Amino acid sequence: MTRRGSLPATGVDGGGGEPYDVVVVGAGVVGTAIARELARHPLRIAVLDAAEDVGEGSSKANTAILHTGFDAVPGTLEARLVREGHRLLTAYAAETGIPVEPVGALLVAWDGTQLPALPALAAKAEANGHRTTRLIDADELYTREPRLGPGALGALEVPGESLICPWTTVLAYAVQAVRAGVDLHLNCRLEGVTEDVSGTGTVHELLTSRGRLRTRYLVNAAGLYADEVDRLLGYRDFTVTPRRGQLLVFDAFARPLVRHILLPVPTALGKGVLVAPTVHGKVLLGPTAEDLDPSDKTATGSTQEGMARLREQGARILPELVAEEVTAVYAGLRAATGQEDYRITAHPGRRCVTVGGIRSTGLTASLAIARHVAGLLADTGLDLDPGAVRPLPPVRMPNLGEAFPRPYADARLIAADPAYGTVVCHCERVTLGEIRDALASELPPVSPGGLLRRTRALAGRCQGFACGAAVRALLEGAAR
Repeated sequence: MTRRGSLPATGVDGGGGEPYDVVVVGAGVVGTAIARELARHPLRIAVLDAAEDVGEGSSKANTAILHTGFDAVPGTLEARLVREGHRLLTAYAAETGIPVEPVGALLVAWDGTQLPALPALAAKAEANGHRTTRLIDADELYTREPRLGPGALGALEVPGESLICPWTTVLAYAVQAVRAGVDLHLNCRLEGVTEDVSGTGTVHELLTSRGRLRTRYLVNAAGLYADEVDRLLGYRDFTVTPRRGQLLVFDAFARPLVRHILLPVPTALGKGVLVAPTVHGKVLLGPTAEDLDPSDKTATGSTQEGMARLREQGARILPELVAEEVTAVYAGLRAATGQEDYRITAHPGRRCVTVGGIRSTGLTASLAIARHVAGLLADTGLDLDPGAVRPLPPVRMPNLGEAFPRPYADARLIAADPAYGTVVCHCERVTLGEIRDALASELPPVSPGGLLRRTRALAGRCQGFACGAAVRALLEGAAR
């Protein structure tokens, strides 16, 4: 893993190394999942990302839900991959320690136009292979969610919808890929692509902010920038319109107010504003859905209007919630393309695959997308001999979930290493041992945000007021 300096000799133009077999552009949840999948094969693989850490784009700012895909458009690629991805990621999370809570969802109807829509949504769920949904009346709904606002008429129960930690998921994929031999080059922006065509086929010459490298096959998993990477390759198949979703995070004291993921009846812009617990013990309200100018893919600021709209809708869904303390406000950008389905396309003659238009379901579908892309690469000529598949190195991630054992409460762990009993971030009960481990890991953080996503430090109600200086000192000490 590299973050600075010239790129290493392997696959570098003029460096004497052979080209990479595959380079993946984008180290978000989809790009790292693809690299991990390809790492099962004896290939030379690299992942590039312009950011200083994995999962720095849309992957870190979403609603953190493991979707069943019950409301996807039947027959679409997204519907199939979300359904398959839910199964794969549920199993992978159990294997690697990614926290998941299967709390289920209630799709709540609030008026006479939404209530008649519920049977059609149940039928759509069945068409997607999800046959456990159930219509419930208002009495049962309020028994299940007694803090719900007045006026709800009924709901569609969706078992299987779960909470998941999106930060740990990306890190697990990336760590496993690196352990399997994948090169990860961060702070490495792709700036140009040329091609060298010989008797053995196309070799892509990639110009990056840290030098040149060469690869036989290229995967564009650049998220919000997938259209721009496609243009470097000469394609103009779609334009990414950033769709901003602003969210409010309420303090842990709000967690007892809600038992399920509370979903609205979806609209053309998305799944709408929801109220959901998080695996970190808090409550989310959001997101908004605002289409931005395609030229602005960094507009992750929150707005007064957005916050006001969320509070207004939150007051209807769960009136007591808006009286609770807000721990954080954030916004993520979804890669909308004007088409409901994913934009995953192979270009066999060019030895490249574009993975675009992966919106809010990308986290859930990531492992299935990775398998699908591997199949497309094989169809374009990449040698993925099933007989040469090798097991991936095992990975066990630190637990960030509030419903599962954590170091500060583990007497045996503390007895063996007192650092796990030394609390640094008191709001989130993050210990010195956890921070030390994160700083010494294969993919150490280089920013407070990166450390937060690995440990939860600084994510509590004081937002780092109490522990910020100590946390920064530990970060700076590790950097020296």
